[in-house]
Amino acid sequence: MWSGAISFGLVNVPVKLYSAVSKKTVRFHQLNGKTGHRIAQKRTDAQTGDEVAFDDIVKGFELTKDRYVVVTPDELETLDPVKSRSIDIEDFVDLADIDPVYYDHPYYLVPDKGAAKAYGLLLDAMRESGKVAIAKVVIRSKEQLVAIRPAPGGVLMMETMIFADEVVPPGSIDDLPDTDDLNVTDRELKMAQQLIESLTSPFEPEKYKDEYREKVLELIERKASGEEIAVQPEAPQPAKVPDLMAALEASLAAVKGDAPASAPKKGKGKSDARPARKKAASK
Repeated sequence: MWSGAISFGLVNVPVKLYSAVSKKTVRFHQLNGKTGHRIAQKRTDAQTGDEVAFDDIVKGFELTKDRYVVVTPDELETLDPVKSRSIDIEDFVDLADIDPVYYDHPYYLVPDKGAAKAYGLLLDAMRESGKVAIAKVVIRSKEQLVAIRPAPGGVLMMETMIFADEVVPPGSIDDLPDTDDLNVTDRELKMAQQLIESLTSPFEPEKYKDEYREKVLELIERKASGEEIAVQPEAPQPAKVPDLMAALEASLAAVKGDAPASAPKKGKGKSDARPARKKAASK
């Protein structure tokens, strides 16, 4: 989808860019429920109701209600970054220093013809140093901030990044609890750590499935074959746990196999519920 070169000091590494993900979504069309025909989207004037030809549509930025500044494509083009085929590395940082909130979309960087050795040099040097390259690149007339890192499989991965002023600071959220409400006892903390440790395992992405998408596709197949689908009752809301310590104790007991995990009733101790993940995974 793009080709250029990684600029690394005075070294250029010609590369090609490939998307690293292919999102699988179930897409629906809008239909007329009475006729089954597709719905056509029309662009109309909000005041007159008349349909507007595509060539007559311009871009406008709203200053106040119903007051706009019109900006032409030629004016925007004068602001486009200088078109370049270079991924210019500006800094090397530690991977742990980058909060995942800054990552946007992943791509693979593959060496272009004749660039395998230079590509391998950069790949090995970054792998040995444990560093991530922060760079800028122009893609589709937009300058992108990106992070380049070695990935499994002997390939460099480039991730477009969110700029700092696009990240919503947690302090701006009104519903965050007060610091005093977050205080826990040493015993509660120790038991929570034990529960985390008991559920810790290597990350295996293949075991996580988009179950909702699979159910939607199954539903479509069943309806296409003429099956009548019964509407399922609404799932009950999970009960709140009034006793944090009792919930921790029940969870730990379930992981150890002493009893099934549950949200215990206040003062009743352990009761039945869903088994812990680690135990279920071992079956």
